[in-house]
Amino acid sequence: MKVLTYIEEVILFVAFLIMTIITFANIVSRNIASLSLSFTEEITINLFVLLTFVGTAAGVRRYAHLGFTLIFDHMNNGLKKALIIFSALMGLTLFGVLLWYGLQMVMFQMDMGQKTPALGWPQWALSMALPIGALLCVIRTVQVCVEEIKLVNQTAREEKQKILKRSALEGDGLA
Repeated sequence: MKVLTYIEEVILFVAFLIMTIITFANIVSRNIASLSLSFTEEITINLFVLLTFVGTAAGVRRYAHLGFTLIFDHMNNGLKKALIIFSALMGLTLFGVLLWYGLQMVMFQMDMGQKTPALGWPQWALSMALPIGALLCVIRTVQVCVEEIKLVNQTAREEKQKILKRSALEGDGLA
């Protein structure tokens, strides 16, 4: 998964860098030469979509999305695992639908030979951001689900060991 993490970080860095550079160039050219570079908006919008989906996958990986754990923290381990699995299934459903329809959209654009308005590039090449980002989100959702279940199991083992140690000390009269 380190390779995937590296790829995500590079995509995020390069996309944001390109967006910043071409948007700055467009602002400078508009204010100095009174010339608007129309292609910059096209690239920026498509890179923003890529940035959004790859950023979502990175957020899932880093547990950066909002969560409310008050009830979860007071559940028993069985309910915690059930909630983790339910949450993962909901995320997989969402990202699976985005992946499916993203692939359908890309295939349609390929069949139609659709081109971007300003640059004349194949639209499907830029639209691949949706299925690629959704696939990354699917992978990260599964990864986080497995990690959280392992954490619940580890915590349960540690609590059980503490209880056994405490009961052994009480049995020896040391407590």
